[in-house]
Amino acid sequence: MKHKIILDTGVLGFAENKDEAKRIRTTELLPALARKEKVVIDCRNVKYATQSYIHALVGEALSIYGESLLDNVEFRKCTSQLKSVIELVVDYSLGGFPSDKTESSHENNLVVRKGQSSSSGRKVYRAVKEKNIQKSSPDRRHKQ
Repeated sequence: MKHKIILDTGVLGFAENKDEAKRIRTTELLPALARKEKVVIDCRNVKYATQSYIHALVGEALSIYGESLLDNVEFRKCTSQLKSVIELVVDYSLGGFPSDKTESSHENNLVVRKGQSSSSGRKVYRAVKEKNIQKSSPDRRHKQ
């Protein structure tokens, strides 16, 4: 069963309220994960979020569940700016940064996948686009 969380925002699609992110984490995200449900975080209303908002939303879950969290959480309908913030928070929360990214032609959905850091050899995580994953594609980092 999938548990769907639709993120709401403040002014003009900007998510910055850490207290709201914490509420979502404690009342929806963590309980759904404890029930072993897959979680879809729908970002249709969010154009951009602060790093602290995303960290408040998923940081604790990343520290509790580690690698397995990323098999059970999917971010959908993300703008490219939001995707970058999510990737940054996931990467630093789990102690590394990937050396490459897997891209797809489907634009607005993210699924979190496992990666390998070339600098440390340690497993780290990255958010990649959901559909049509091309495992052998070259590095195409999003440039803002």
